[in-house]
Amino acid sequence: MESLLLKNCLLTDDNDDIFIKNIFIENGKIKEITDKELTEEKNTEVVDIKENHVLPGLIDCHTHLGIIEEGTGKIGIDNNETSEPVTPHLRGIDAINPLDMAFHDAVKAGITCVMSGPGSNNVVGGQNVAIKTSGSIIDEMIVKNPVGLKIAFGENPMNTYGADSKCPVTRMGTAALIRELFMRTQDYMELKERGKIKERNIRLEAVIPLLKNKISLRAHAHRADDIVTAVRIADEFNIKKLVIEHGTEAHLVKEYLRDRNIPVAFGPILTPRIKMELKRRKYNASLELLDCGVKVALITDHPYNSIEQLRMVAILAVSEGLSQRMAIRCITGHPAEILECQHKIGNIKKGYDADIAVFDGNPMDINSKVVMTIINGRIVYNKL
Repeated sequence: MESLLLKNCLLTDDNDDIFIKNIFIENGKIKEITDKELTEEKNTEVVDIKENHVLPGLIDCHTHLGIIEEGTGKIGIDNNETSEPVTPHLRGIDAINPLDMAFHDAVKAGITCVMSGPGSNNVVGGQNVAIKTSGSIIDEMIVKNPVGLKIAFGENPMNTYGADSKCPVTRMGTAALIRELFMRTQDYMELKERGKIKERNIRLEAVIPLLKNKISLRAHAHRADDIVTAVRIADEFNIKKLVIEHGTEAHLVKEYLRDRNIPVAFGPILTPRIKMELKRRKYNASLELLDCGVKVALITDHPYNSIEQLRMVAILAVSEGLSQRMAIRCITGHPAEILECQHKIGNIKKGYDADIAVFDGNPMDINSKVVMTIINGRIVYNKL
């Protein structure tokens, strides 16, 4: 039985009240949080946190970690299968290299879980996956697989295929390809239920969990009109779980998203406005969305912002007026909820995965550093 006792942890609750607690971890789960002195059981590793700040492990719910590898060049770039525009049968898990050096960067930054998946050059890119950031066997790092089906609107698919006069040349073409796939899947599902399918179709099988509302539709959309198109298509096919990815202009349709309970995985924001869709990017858009009642998770879109910049994005949001408590929520609890893994990650609570980041100062102070990262109850980084 593996156990770990963290003594003298500085925790802050939702009312910004500060407490010193002891956290007992067993078999990778948080078993007890108390201000009482805990009995040190045999074979329990004991670590004095020395009243440093303790947060849930940080979560980035939109990356290409391990799929676009660092330090390898073109051979390590696996995010876009541009042989054809509609590839729902691709699985991000098949392209992730857990030995990518960026995983170590994530751990050093206190990031314990990410969503990684296909890129946005295809209209339908494939399935993405939520994984822990420490390990060498990707199948043993899974938190949830799949967590969504990736679709993409706007410039990327049109520039990839339209330049060669292939569909999609226009935004209408992009929407039509998505509708065609979903309609074919509906017909396939009906025939399958009647026992009329003689041969399985891997492409359509990949869409069934989406149309049965078992996974989310993850829509790459920067412009406001593309965001509304994503909502329109989701409504047409009775898709209840939609996440807007990037959402550069989401603040322009914030009430529309709020009324439909559609969250935004917002970012990256530490990039230049290198294409038309980014011209209205602004640092306080996340604050506008949150103030309106839209659930927001801050993202890096690694490697477009490096994975270790996740906390920097939250600090920047604080500088624009977002409360520190909400900024932390946007890189812990909110992404956990968007990934539909909020029952096991994103909080320090009894029964949750023991994913913890320890800081030597206020986590929203740029001068503070991560001094310890714990994943599944195991210390994977330690500078305490």
